[in-house]
Amino acid sequence: MVSKALGKYVQSLHQKKYRQRHGAFLVEGGKNVLELLSSDLETEQLLATAEFATQNRAQLPARLPLTLVSETELTQLGTLANNTTALAVARLPAEAPLPLTLPESQLLLALDEVRDPGNLGTLLRLADWYGLAGVVLSPGCADAFAPKTVSATMGAFARVPVWERDLAAWLPTLPAGTGIFGADLEGDNVHRVQLQPRGVLVMGSESHGLTPGVAAALTRRLHIPRGAAGRAESLNVAISAAILLDNFFRGQ
Repeated sequence: MVSKALGKYVQSLHQKKYRQRHGAFLVEGGKNVLELLSSDLETEQLLATAEFATQNRAQLPARLPLTLVSETELTQLGTLANNTTALAVARLPAEAPLPLTLPESQLLLALDEVRDPGNLGTLLRLADWYGLAGVVLSPGCADAFAPKTVSATMGAFARVPVWERDLAAWLPTLPAGTGIFGADLEGDNVHRVQLQPRGVLVMGSESHGLTPGVAAALTRRLHIPRGAAGRAESLNVAISAAILLDNFFRGQ
């Protein structure tokens, strides 16, 4: 049985202002909870069904506060349409320093006003897949620790560093010669250029593209060519990022 105070606390974390106030966020679903427990992030509370707790007892920290709940309670407390396993409250991680020289040796993904949490979660998952150094978010992006974002990362939330920066101000401060890449219909055909996984790949929102200040900071524009019979007007931002990232790592 969940106490009234704990239930109220968990539900408050659906909202960004309370996540910031409490310094905590929600992790929902068995896979993501297990990813959390195996990470360096601090877990405050675990709410789980008896079946989940029994099956994963070896992975549960001995002193972690555990509340056994029904599937109905889990679903009512969280944001998923149906949660049959577990929900955890984790502490928000402290932001690590972002060295200006990092893009000289590794590839960073920067997101310019990507407002959909599902897309953001998928982009973090892509960063995890390709082993990127991290993801830089403009202030207009969705919250990296919103429940929907966390769920869409499929565990990447626990591994991928995230920084928030004003991209139009930050990008021009990078060392001279740093490649700053962005998608553009008038850019170079990405299938015909040789790319190395260094620099910054900037992706904008699906509906508006890159903001003017960010677009002005690009050093190279890349275009994903449509197939000969293709008629789609545009690609989802996460799909576009996946295609571009694959070209950075082609031949690695």
